[in-house]
Amino acid sequence: MEQWDRLLRMRLGRSDNTARAYLADIRQLLEFCSVPLDAPAADLAASLTTRNLRAWLAGRTTTNHARSTVARNAAAVRGFTGYLLAEGVLPTDPGSVLEVAKPDSRLPTVLAQNEVGVLLERAREEAEEGSGGVEAVRDWAAVELLYSAALRVAELVGLNLDDIDFAAQTVRIRGKGNKQRVAPFGVPASRALKAWIAVRSELESPSSPASALFLGKRGGRLDARIVRGGLHRLSARAQVRDVAPHDLRHSSATHLLEEGADLRFVQDYLGHASLQTTQRYTHVDSRRLREVYQRSHPRA
Repeated sequence: MEQWDRLLRMRLGRSDNTARAYLADIRQLLEFCSVPLDAPAADLAASLTTRNLRAWLAGRTTTNHARSTVARNAAAVRGFTGYLLAEGVLPTDPGSVLEVAKPDSRLPTVLAQNEVGVLLERAREEAEEGSGGVEAVRDWAAVELLYSAALRVAELVGLNLDDIDFAAQTVRIRGKGNKQRVAPFGVPASRALKAWIAVRSELESPSSPASALFLGKRGGRLDARIVRGGLHRLSARAQVRDVAPHDLRHSSATHLLEEGADLRFVQDYLGHASLQTTQRYTHVDSRRLREVYQRSHPRA
């Protein structure tokens, strides 16, 4: 498992989150097959059969796991059994024939521009009034940067202080597969970040990572779950639709397209490897165009 973990991260360039998810999937698979982690090769070969792999995936499907999760489970299994074959642990690759339904290609949730404005204004007010303490200032900066630079939540919490360039108003981001990109951020995000950095030391502890941009209550690097929970609560207080961090990323990209941004620019801005992934946002924009047409055109 340790060797496969190193292969995922170093040779295949999988992100920390992806590697952790794959490892968790395989541990659950081995538990399902009653195979201990230190099992000899003969036990692995006897237990990791195509039939058992399909039974495990079928169980994931019937227990209401999302299609995207089951697809990731299958990808983890195929990668692991392929690795065991290459290492000579398995005589054949039982995972090579696995097939699962493709993940749903649902349109992303998108907030209207005025909804995002209300949300961010509420975050600013709570930070400036002081009742939420230093954490309210941090949360204001986090939500502003999530939307302004269209960040994934894992990218946000992985940022370091030296990733922020206030002179150029850009942020250096380590995305999926450790790919780096640079994204711009606006004046409101810059103002919020400066306010947070001015009080960041109040959350520092002797064990705090000196480089981390965002810190949690105990001084460690901010956890993505705290960001998600805080954003859900903020949306309730702001009385807008419930949002998750990824909704702000989707909204940021869609608003750029609504205002005439080039699709190739949005692809680079989001860090998408394929333009096909970015083209989902044109469907969102087209849907909104139809809604406006139906509501406004006299011959609709």
